[in-house]
Amino acid sequence: MEIVNRVANSSLEVFDLEDYYVNGERVLIDVSQWLFEGFILKEKDFRETLSNFDWSVYQNKLVALHCATDAILPAWAFMLVSSYVSKEAKKVVHGSLADLEMALYYSALETIDFSVYQNKPVIIKGCSKKPVPQQAYSWVLQKLQPFAKSIMYGEACSAVPIYKK
Repeated sequence: MEIVNRVANSSLEVFDLEDYYVNGERVLIDVSQWLFEGFILKEKDFRETLSNFDWSVYQNKLVALHCATDAILPAWAFMLVSSYVSKEAKKVVHGSLADLEMALYYSALETIDFSVYQNKPVIIKGCSKKPVPQQAYSWVLQKLQPFAKSIMYGEACSAVPIYKK
C-alpha cells in the first residue's frame, strides 16, 4: 500500500509568521542614563550629552527606547534621542523590546498582498523557533479573514479551526 501525504497534496496554504521575523540585533536604550541623577531632564545638558554621544554603536541595530526610572519626560526627549539613533539604527521605537518586536511584525505584515489567499483554506502555523508576539497572530488573522475560505491555527496534523466563510 502506497503512503500518500494528503497535506502536501491539498490546497491548504500555510502562513508562517516566522518567515517575517526581522533579523538583527535588538537593543534596549535607557534614556535615564542621560538625565541628571537619572530623573531630571536639564535640557541644555541633555542636548549636549546626546550630541557628543557615539551613536555608531547602534549601527544597523533594532532599537527600543525606554526610561528605566520614574522620570516624567516630555515627548520631545524621546524624539530627540530618536533623531540621533535613527541615523544609525535600522529601526527605532519608543517602548520595550516586546514593543519593538510587535512593530517589526506589524511593518512586515503591512507589506503583504493577502489577496493571494483568496478562497483558499489557510493554516497559520503555530510553532516557531523565533519569537513571534501573540498580537501578530491576531493581526495576520485580521488580514487573512477577508480573503481566506477558512483559517486554522497550528500544524496540518492537529489544526484548530478559527474561521470559516
